[in-house]
Amino acid sequence: MRRADRLFRIVQALRGGRLRTARQLAETLEVSERTIYRDIVDLQASGVPVEGASGYGYVMADGYEMPPLMFSRDEVVALVAGARLVRAFGGLAMAQAAEEALVKIAAVLPDAERQRADAVKIHALTTEPLPDETRSLIDRLESATDARERMDLAYRDADGTETRRTVRPLGLGFWGKVWTLLAWCELREDFRMFRVDRIASAEPRGTFRPDPAITLAAYFDRERHRRSSA
Repeated sequence: MRRADRLFRIVQALRGGRLRTARQLAETLEVSERTIYRDIVDLQASGVPVEGASGYGYVMADGYEMPPLMFSRDEVVALVAGARLVRAFGGLAMAQAAEEALVKIAAVLPDAERQRADAVKIHALTTEPLPDETRSLIDRLESATDARERMDLAYRDADGTETRRTVRPLGLGFWGKVWTLLAWCELREDFRMFRVDRIASAEPRGTFRPDPAITLAAYFDRERHRRSSA
C-alpha cells in the first residue's frame, strides 16, 4: 500500500470523532504499530488535527476536510471504466450519476491525468441496450433496498406465467446481460433471486425491520456453507 493511501485511510478511520488505537489501525491497515505512530506524527506535522497519545488512542476533530488527493493511473482506469459500465448498463438515475461522476473526476485531475482519463480504452458496448423501463425499475429496486422497503412484485417465470410475491429487497446483481434482485420472499420464507427483466410491476408495501438472519451476508454465508458441504 502506498504511504499516501495509508495516510488517507487513517484519516478516514478517525473522521467523525471516532477513537482508534494504534493497534486497531495497524490491524486494519496490516502494518506495524510503529508505522502507525510515525504516520500519526506526520499527519499532525502537516496540520491534520489528530489528537491523542500512545496507549490511549487517537481521534480527529469534527469538520476537518481533506485536500483533494490525486489518483494513480490504475485508479483512474478503474473509476472511468466503472462509470462507463454503470452509464451503459445501470438504472437511469445511476447512469446520470455516472455521467456526472466522470465530469467531477475530470474536474479535479491535472491536465496530464485528465488526458489519461480521456484515453482509457475500456468501453461498455452492447447491441441490445436495456429498455428504459428496465433501467427505471433498477433504480426503484435499488432505492427500495436502501430504504428497507417491502415490495409487491408481479413476476413472470420463463414460461410467462405470472405470480405475485411480497419480498424484502436485499441487493442487486449484474450478470453481464441480466440484472437480478436478491430478496427474502415472504411467501416461501426463504431467499430468492428474481430476474429484473421478468418483473412486470413492483409496488411498495411499507418498510421492514432489519433482521440479522435476513441479509446479503447471511445469504452468502449459507451458500458458502452449502458449497463446502457438497
